[in-house]
Amino acid sequence: MAFARHFDTFRGLPVFTLPGLPGSREKPLPAAGGVAWRLDCAWDLPFAELWRSFTDRVPSTEVRTLVIGPWWDEEDDEYSDLRPVLELILADAERFPALRALFLADVTREECEISWLRLTDATPVLETFPLLQELGVRGGDSQGLGEEPLSLRPVRHDALRVLRFESGGLPGQVVRALGACELPALEHLELWLGVSQYGGDTTVADLAPLLAHGRFPALRHLGLQDSELQDEIAAAVASAPVVAQLESLSLSMGTLTDTGAEALLGGQPLTHLERLDLHHHFLSESMADRIRTAFGPAGTEVDLSDRQAPHRWRDEEWHYVAVSE
Repeated sequence: MAFARHFDTFRGLPVFTLPGLPGSREKPLPAAGGVAWRLDCAWDLPFAELWRSFTDRVPSTEVRTLVIGPWWDEEDDEYSDLRPVLELILADAERFPALRALFLADVTREECEISWLRLTDATPVLETFPLLQELGVRGGDSQGLGEEPLSLRPVRHDALRVLRFESGGLPGQVVRALGACELPALEHLELWLGVSQYGGDTTVADLAPLLAHGRFPALRHLGLQDSELQDEIAAAVASAPVVAQLESLSLSMGTLTDTGAEALLGGQPLTHLERLDLHHHFLSESMADRIRTAFGPAGTEVDLSDRQAPHRWRDEEWHYVAVSE
């Protein structure tokens, strides 16, 4: 499972989970700018109280990185919406002038299925923190439990370098809005597209603006991952103009078969890539050997780990992604 553990590090900093309310046995807190601060309501503390404790105890002007873990406590009905949590953070934005990285929902499967995480519009984060360099969002609320599902509006942001949406079913609306964004500094884009059963209705056509030349001029890594359309995506990538500017490409975690791999081999040259990540795939051994032979001499690092076997049911084969529910 791709999110079986919490982050140990984030943006190059060790993750430090803020302890509960101050107490007599509390150890000294680390330097505010030396760790990625993680807030987790595992102490059964309502997030609003945890947030006040954080801003009271930690010099917020020095905080560089913030990770939000489970934001609900035992008194909440099931899993509460992220929107009120995000509103608290955004309301205090002026207190965090050094914030450069934010991850929303560092939650493991044991704590909540990825498709149950009740998110909200991510656009205000980019609008409120113009100096933010990295944003990660996990979830998608495919169950329709929240007041507002994960969404995005077209926006311009001049500082953002890393953007990650991790979902078992990423809404096509998010991908289409992303294709209309202006992100001139974006270097790393990672999308877990998921499956239609859990809200992943992104089409290959939705990806076209991301694959075009010039949309994100600084882009060096592209991840179009965890998709039940992985073969079709591979075929689109095989002729995509954006590939020429990339240093690494990930088509991992999805249902890639020999059909998609054949498209990659027959398309534009990919040997300029430093890394090609295809882990969690359904390639035959012979096709995997062809991939190694094609990229090995060029020095491209190829990840063909985690080979899967299709499920068989009534003479049919079923392929599956790494992360869905």
